Amino acid sequence: MKIKNLYKKKSPVISFEIFPPNEKYPIESVFETIDELVKLKPDFISVTYGAGGTSRGRTVEIASRIKNIHGIEALAHLTCIGTKESEIDNILEELKKENIENVLALRGDLPKEGEIIEGDFKYASKLVEKIKKESALCVGGAFYPEGHLETNDLLDLFYLREKVKKGTDFLISQIFFDNNHFYSFKEKCEKLGINIPLIAGIIPVTNANQIKRITELCGSTVPLKFQKILERYANNPEALKEAGIAYAVEQIIDLLSSGVSGIHIYTMNKVDVTKEIMRRIEKVKDCLGEVG
Repeated sequence: MKIKNLYKKKSPVISFEIFPPNEKYPIESVFETIDELVKLKPDFISVTYGAGGTSRGRTVEIASRIKNIHGIEALAHLTCIGTKESEIDNILEELKKENIENVLALRGDLPKEGEIIEGDFKYASKLVEKIKKESALCVGGAFYPEGHLETNDLLDLFYLREKVKKGTDFLISQIFFDNNHFYSFKEKCEKLGINIPLIAGIIPVTNANQIKRITELCGSTVPLKFQKILERYANNPEALKEAGIAYAVEQIIDLLSSGVSGIHIYTMNKVDVTKEIMRRIEKVKDCLGEVG
């Protein structure tokens, strides 16, 4: 099933994100994680690329396992920066062979300073255009509730609208810790006529090292309330893990109560944390589903 139809069929949609193991580890190391996560009955599972797109082949293989063995829809990430059009053609053909109907079209990380970009794509909108022109795939995109690090708010919204015009079917947010950023962004999108499903991406912070990396990569701000939690439990890993789960659950319940189309949990391949989050939101999710 195309994921865009999931959002028409039910609300809320709950999805997970996992990442392939590093190339030096056997791919089987992630299969056990998948086997456990599918027991939680997510509506779909997305599979990222590794750093620099190094695990593209693994992304397709893992997505295929999710779809064809477990019977859960898979969303394969596809980045385009530094990629030749022929490479994209090959990947699209692989996805077709593996019965994958959904991709998340992303630009990808820019090369480090001094490195030369070689490839036929510079923007995600061009990738979306190609996919829609040459396949029947359902295409998702990404957005930054607090604005992209490389642009201002106005430009960011302009580029997002371009991606939607090219055929993007739904949008998943990057990480945020203050739901007001999501609600504000949603209002701006509605004013611009961007009316496709906006999905809230949530990550449970279970160790202090995650925060620095998240803020550097996504530009997410950390609310004072959450800063106090991090400071208080900085030297108590178990307490910080519990507090991180509780904070993520609080975010999710608020979003669900506000009628968000879907929640996308960045699992970081942590089965125990994901299980606990799902356990805590299950009753709320079911009640909202019955109301809808």
